[in-house]
Amino acid sequence: MAYPKMAVVEQLFDPEQTEDIAGTVAGELAALQLADRLKKGDSVAITGGSRGIAHIDLITRTIVDELKKLGAKPFIFPAMGSHGGATAAGQLRVLANLGISEETMGCPIKSDMEPAHLGEAALGYPLYVDRHAMAADHIVVVNRIKAHTKFTGPVESGLMKMMAIGMGKQKGASFYHQAAVRLTFQKIVETVGVEVMKRCPILFGLGVVENAFHETCRIRAFLPADLLAGEMALLVIAKERMAQLPFAEIDLLIVDQIGKDISGTGMDTNVTGRNRDLLGDFTTRPRVKRVFVRDLTAKSEGNAIGIGLADFTTTRLVEKMDRQKTWMNALTGISPEKGAIPIHYDSDREVLSASFQTIGDTPAERARVVHIKSTLDVHRISVSHAYADEVADNPALHLLTDWQQPAFDPAGNIVDPFAGL
Repeated sequence: MAYPKMAVVEQLFDPEQTEDIAGTVAGELAALQLADRLKKGDSVAITGGSRGIAHIDLITRTIVDELKKLGAKPFIFPAMGSHGGATAAGQLRVLANLGISEETMGCPIKSDMEPAHLGEAALGYPLYVDRHAMAADHIVVVNRIKAHTKFTGPVESGLMKMMAIGMGKQKGASFYHQAAVRLTFQKIVETVGVEVMKRCPILFGLGVVENAFHETCRIRAFLPADLLAGEMALLVIAKERMAQLPFAEIDLLIVDQIGKDISGTGMDTNVTGRNRDLLGDFTTRPRVKRVFVRDLTAKSEGNAIGIGLADFTTTRLVEKMDRQKTWMNALTGISPEKGAIPIHYDSDREVLSASFQTIGDTPAERARVVHIKSTLDVHRISVSHAYADEVADNPALHLLTDWQQPAFDPAGNIVDPFAGL
């Protein structure tokens, strides 16, 4: 069949980034004057999330080292809800895939799926927090601040969400996702997060913001009294630097990889413009007719959550899918839609044929196609010739290659258009 000519385009984003990661983290902690809040020998529990945050291993190790200098005894605990198949061993593997292990961090990692029950939260739901964290003298919360995939508000995905969802293990995550149907996710995150700060020995929170290149551009540490306002300010910066696709209408979006290390929903719906579950249909810009997901990251450990947001996929991705992990994540997040397996074929050629058949009466060679590596990497995208005028007229887009027919390997799969660029 005929295919549209494609070219690789570079998006010109703000390149600001933090050059000295360890030095910046150390400086932020020094400004908090933690020596006044710690006693020698105090135990400090540090959150370990499941996201592929840039430099998260270096950031976490620096926190460990700085706390040791103050005489504290830090350890890390997984704070990732139901991820890793909702098992203690699985969550350790998730952290190891992110470069966080006892060997690399120089401190213990305590993984357990049975949380402590702290009574009732303000909204009448049980409050759960990792039992090892609750047994510590202090807790440190570390997370990336970014736009959430389900709601907008002054606080979305970050430190407050980690305290409400991640630190509560699978039990807490399940309760709060269910409660969000009635109370809204925003109310859950804000209310439960504040309740955790009231009842738990939070020492400080450290928020990270990334630019559109998935590089660290802000690192800020906050004492509990300043944490909520600090996260609100960082979210504004994060949204200003958030990577997005430059087109409003897309016939076919091709995504090379999804995974939990990329987004909580496998692929960031703020990039794809498509999300749905029991809380509603969250279709936003861009408007995408069809989504084709080609593969799953190794670091996702078989968790293919978000595959249900695609219209088509490949047999190779389905065969890499760990259904128990994926479905546990989907059920905990009350989003079985995101774990549903779409129509899939053995080769990319077959998927493309099916995709072009279902976009309407637009001939394939004139279809508006966008091909990305992942929703974390949209700096360079491959686009079809239908966008040629838009690319030429947009000063934030730079053409890197000539317009040419897509190449396929002998198995009928797309040859990487980004190789060598």
